[in-house]
Amino acid sequence: MSAADQQIERRWDQLHTWGPYGLLVVSTVLSTLAGGLMAGPAEWYAAGTLVVAAVVLQLWHGPRQGRRSPSRGGTVYYVLRWMIAFALTWLNPFFAFYASTGYFDTDEVIPGRRRQRLALFATVVVVAGAQAGGMPFHDPVQWVLFGVMVVANNALLMAVGHLNQQEEQRSRDRAETITELERTNTALQQALDENAALHAQLLVQAREAGVADERRRLAAEIHDTIAQGLTGIIAQLQVVANTPDRTLAGEHVDRAVKLARHSLGEARRSVQNLAPVALENDGLPGALRKTVADWAERTGVRAEFTVTGASEQLHAELAATLLRIAQEALSNASRHARATRVGVTLTYLGDEVILDIRDDGEGFDPLAVRERTGTGGFGLDGMRARAERIAGSLTLESERGHGTAVSARVPLVTHDS
Repeated sequence: MSAADQQIERRWDQLHTWGPYGLLVVSTVLSTLAGGLMAGPAEWYAAGTLVVAAVVLQLWHGPRQGRRSPSRGGTVYYVLRWMIAFALTWLNPFFAFYASTGYFDTDEVIPGRRRQRLALFATVVVVAGAQAGGMPFHDPVQWVLFGVMVVANNALLMAVGHLNQQEEQRSRDRAETITELERTNTALQQALDENAALHAQLLVQAREAGVADERRRLAAEIHDTIAQGLTGIIAQLQVVANTPDRTLAGEHVDRAVKLARHSLGEARRSVQNLAPVALENDGLPGALRKTVADWAERTGVRAEFTVTGASEQLHAELAATLLRIAQEALSNASRHARATRVGVTLTYLGDEVILDIRDDGEGFDPLAVRERTGTGGFGLDGMRARAERIAGSLTLESERGHGTAVSARVPLVTHDS
């Protein structure tokens, strides 16, 4: 119970405790000032005796007032008080003020709705009799006025009672709403606590997943840059070792030096998580054209590069991914396919970019690709992982004796997106 509700309860207790005394004093003072309404000393003695009886009755009931619960003792108190009020009002109509006490505590002392209505009607009779000029009635007009007052007082009580019921219902509804809100707030707090714990757990998992992903990325970067560069250097040095022609050997040594320098630059930028060297000064089409030309010169295999559709400046991550996929596919073609011709096509569509690498090499069985690429290199699994990392996909088509086709499809996201 709130402080405001407690204060209201205290005021009601004070009214039930001291209200009857106050109304009895008011009635006694008014009756004394209008002494002519009582016929003689006998009425005065009777009125005084009844006033004392009313005080004694109130003193008897006062200690029980704090309980304020309907009971048989409360009914006896109400009936005795009504009888005293009726007798006093018969002697002097001004005692109707004291009789009106019955309006205030009917539901507090009398159990049962029907008994409470009967008690209120009894109080209405006493008050209406006083309003009609006092009992007994000596004029038919008083009887008519008495009937009108009974009806008017009952109507007023019904209206007030209806308003009280509505207010009590609103109070109950508010109490139920407050209780429901408290339950909801408790459940919400529990959910917030659970969400906070889950959020902390997700942060730990995300941190661990980020570390693992970064490791895979660095491993793929090393494979796509340093490992491929070293493979090319080894191939050039093997040619030097197997040829007596010093001019030809010098050319291959120069190529090996260029590859070493290129790999060194890639290694530095991979550590710094920057884009490939080829993308520093050129867009993706230019970088692919240069990569294909260098690969063809290094391997001696005929290679062509084609761009279709309107070229756009792709996001750096997309451009780097497609370039790495092309480099890996060309490396696989030179190491395994024994191809004589390779075609690389970059296609810009409305909402995606497609990179196709085709060769006329020996081909292989796609079902055995994991066995062929699972001995230390990333190969096709690495290309597929790169494509999927940027919401793309990679498909492979190959057949023994009919070459290999690799196709990577990624969403078209521009540099400004």
